[in-house]
Amino acid sequence: MEEQLIERAKKGDDDAFGQLIERHLKTVEKFAFQIGVSPSHIEDVTQEVFLKVYRFIHKHNRGKFTTWLYSITLNVIRDFYRKEKQMQRKTVEFQKYATQQTFISDHFDEEAQELHQMIHQLEDKYKIPIVLHFFHGQNYQEIAKVLGVSEGAIKTRILRAKQKLKAEYEKVGEQL
Repeated sequence: MEEQLIERAKKGDDDAFGQLIERHLKTVEKFAFQIGVSPSHIEDVTQEVFLKVYRFIHKHNRGKFTTWLYSITLNVIRDFYRKEKQMQRKTVEFQKYATQQTFISDHFDEEAQELHQMIHQLEDKYKIPIVLHFFHGQNYQEIAKVLGVSEGAIKTRILRAKQKLKAEYEKVGEQL
């Protein structure tokens, strides 16, 4: 079914493209948030992702669509922050914090919020594979394609990320 939508979209069928957006909108938003995009920018990033998908859908080959979509999302996020840094720093830190806390409390319970904060503190090379694997169901091979590294590197990064999270979790537990 999805392959048919992709083929129709490649031929200029806007209805098919709209259906692809509907299927994958929440995935892109969730991924963007989980790797650190602030809630106030998620809509802008998501819109840019689907503009790029629309412009380049003819380049999508028979590979898994979501793998291609994660790659585009990651590139859009990198470009977005690169451009934003060039223009100027974010406005008031308090506003960002308040917005982020509202988004988090609306979507996650307290334990999930703590886990999100711990994951958010990881370096991107650990954070992105963890998010893709555990929250988006991507296998090591798919993550390797998204990040352009070997499958072995992904296995190592996920193992190290889990070790870092466990150590942080134990540290927080000792403080309570």
